[in-house]
Amino acid sequence: MKKILIAITIAMPFLCLSAQEEADSTRYNQYGIAVTRLPVIAEARDGFLVFESPNKNYKFWFDVRVQMDAATFFGAKDYMDPIGNGVTNRRSRFAIKAQINEDWYGEIDTDFANGEFELKDAIIRYTGFKDWEISAGNFKEDFSIEQTSSSRYLAFMERPMVVQTFAPSRHIGVDARFARNWFYGSAGVFFQTMDNIETSTYVNDNNKDYGRNQGMSYTGKVVFTPLYKYLDKGVHIGLGASYRTPKTDVDVTEFGGARYSVRNSTSINRKKYLDTDIIPNVDHELLGNVELAGHYKGFRFQGEYIVNKTYIKDDAPVTVNKDTKTFDGWYAQAGYILFGGRQRYNANDAKFTQPTRGRKWGDIELLFRYDYLNLNSKNVYGGSGQNYTVGLNYYINNSVKVVVNYQYSDNDRYANGRGKLFVGRDADGNPTSNFKDVVAKKGDAGIKYSMLGLRLEIDF
Repeated sequence: MKKILIAITIAMPFLCLSAQEEADSTRYNQYGIAVTRLPVIAEARDGFLVFESPNKNYKFWFDVRVQMDAATFFGAKDYMDPIGNGVTNRRSRFAIKAQINEDWYGEIDTDFANGEFELKDAIIRYTGFKDWEISAGNFKEDFSIEQTSSSRYLAFMERPMVVQTFAPSRHIGVDARFARNWFYGSAGVFFQTMDNIETSTYVNDNNKDYGRNQGMSYTGKVVFTPLYKYLDKGVHIGLGASYRTPKTDVDVTEFGGARYSVRNSTSINRKKYLDTDIIPNVDHELLGNVELAGHYKGFRFQGEYIVNKTYIKDDAPVTVNKDTKTFDGWYAQAGYILFGGRQRYNANDAKFTQPTRGRKWGDIELLFRYDYLNLNSKNVYGGSGQNYTVGLNYYINNSVKVVVNYQYSDNDRYANGRGKLFVGRDADGNPTSNFKDVVAKKGDAGIKYSMLGLRLEIDF
């Protein structure tokens, strides 16, 4: 008995110390609530800083992207409005992403390019159902393979004209996606754009001053990948559709209308040659697209056709042309990695991702693209144009990329930037922006020029 008492006496300080240590290990959040604790491991994974728990249920990482562009323009006819050469910070993205546990994911993504703040993604996602993910927040509608592809993995400096013009980008909404084996499908309901102070002000003013509904879009997509079992080869066949009513993320004077416009080349050239101006009294729009893509070892190809039908309200004024407007366009592109690298396709997201490199110093991809857009329909003359682009991508490592593009742009006589840009000469030989006054041989009218562009990119 004496020995037991002695042992207890000796152990008491240690027992008390253990209890004290346990009390000291308790942590509280800023609201005074005790929180659970989980150690994390910090690693640099292909240049990205990642914090992950040993059981892999929790993961937190940063996603930063910087793209610096330069472009020079040449080869235009003497009557054409001059284009200024220049450089720009195309993207300065900063994102924080977290897998909170096995079922919940969150993301906030922003852009500070050229010192201007813009919200990109703000996502709450549930992944607790097998093969499903359900997202709510501000993110891209799932419509076009090129539009939904991350800008870090784009084949060229800019997306094709038809994608920039019609493919929906980020909107507030809810979306469900399913992916298993050879099938991928998605469906979502979306509302207004909310990316910067300007669009936020438009939405608020339309609500406050006029009591206008924000408008809605219903967007869906299906993709078939019959060769999903193979890593070195694959085929992507996609179909998409979207029903869209006018949104309030426009100036109050433009509500209820639709305007389609695009720049030919990089964002450095601010001229929008192809521009329908405001089409008033729009009831709704219908979008449809067909996608075909594939890859084999170092080769990849991709193409899309997109059509837009703009329907006018039945009760529009008698002075308004009520015919349905039909606009469309397409592109086809292909690329080959020259020194042993391989193309990669992500079946879970139904799009291409970062390729592998075949040499220690990196790899080079040679590409070609043709794209076409037509914004002429019924009494609307927004112009049509086509681009021929040759690209060279140097993948130095997983984080650094150099892009060189040469592009020749050919626009028709209607592509006059809403009547502001010269598209030819009149009968007296003077430059004119009125396509009706242009006197020229077939093929001579319209704005034609070349561009040489360079991008330096780093992702970390």
